[in-house]
Amino acid sequence: MNPSDPDMPEWFCVKTQTKREHIAAGHLRELENVEVFCPRLRYRKATRRGKIWWIEPLFPGYVLAKFSLANLERAVTFCHGVRGLVKFGSEIPRVPNRFVESLREQILGSENADGEILTAGPVITPGDQVEVASGPFQGMQGTVIAVATGTERVKILLEFLGSTQAVDLDIFSILLPRKPIPE
Repeated sequence: MNPSDPDMPEWFCVKTQTKREHIAAGHLRELENVEVFCPRLRYRKATRRGKIWWIEPLFPGYVLAKFSLANLERAVTFCHGVRGLVKFGSEIPRVPNRFVESLREQILGSENADGEILTAGPVITPGDQVEVASGPFQGMQGTVIAVATGTERVKILLEFLGSTQAVDLDIFSILLPRKPIPE
């Protein structure tokens, strides 16, 4: 088939209603000959109610869909939860297949992935320099000496009262260091 064949299914970026990406993806999946990819990120966040799990789309306001533009543009555009297709003027750009496949491989290849949902956790290692964000040691800086895996606790060295002390803190009470993203 010719790559510019309008009947050939290709990936497109679909705009969704605000905070309704998963709903639009569900309705698009009900359409015949439409493949949908809606990657989402799951992470814990400290709130006033305590630590809770949040699930947010990796691309807020958008999902990726593979379909034949000539045959299914209207059905996709008017699907429940969809605002339309991403357009530049009258041009509807295709999303390269290798981009979608690469993204899928990275998400599915992750040890913390569950389908389209990638569970992210704080990445902290002994030796990292951190700052305490809350509690009685707020604003103090120290060095991580140990990370307790299942308990979300870290032990850091803080210098106060003229000496260095090891303090056990909740991982959500410290500001994590910025690390470069591995390629």
